[in-house]
Amino acid sequence: MLILLAFIIVFHITSAALLFISTIDNAWWVGDTFSTDVWRVCDTNTSTCMAITDQFREYQSIQAVQATMILSTIFCCVGFLVFILQLFRLKQGERFVLTSIIQLLSCLCVMIAASIYTDRHEELHKSHQYSMEVSEGQYGYSFVLAWIAFAFTLISGVMYLVLRKRK
Repeated sequence: MLILLAFIIVFHITSAALLFISTIDNAWWVGDTFSTDVWRVCDTNTSTCMAITDQFREYQSIQAVQATMILSTIFCCVGFLVFILQLFRLKQGERFVLTSIIQLLSCLCVMIAASIYTDRHEELHKSHQYSMEVSEGQYGYSFVLAWIAFAFTLISGVMYLVLRKRK
């Protein structure tokens, strides 16, 4: 039982780490001379970065991605704290339903963020406000980590729903 508990805790912390990395790191869309994320665009040749502001044509889409990724990370962290509390407060045989709901909300938020970015990436990177050409790129590892975090949070949300507290 202790091994299962350790696995669940490590799995949840891994999910949170993936969400933090994919939200913060500058690699949602990368090219040979640039990298961009939901916060800024960086020129790798000159090591200069430019914040994505409301002057960009698709700023509302970027804001939606920013908000849902932040919410997903917050839900995942809160879910971990609720799991720890429920671990001590639940009676034997009860399910971790509240933790599951919070984790599934995290899953939903990261799915929404990655889906919006997937759908709107062409319009996002054709904006004339960029100081360099960013339309010729590809999805970066932060974008991939966001989809992996989606899978991890989905699995852990279902796992918490099935899991019962034992002695």
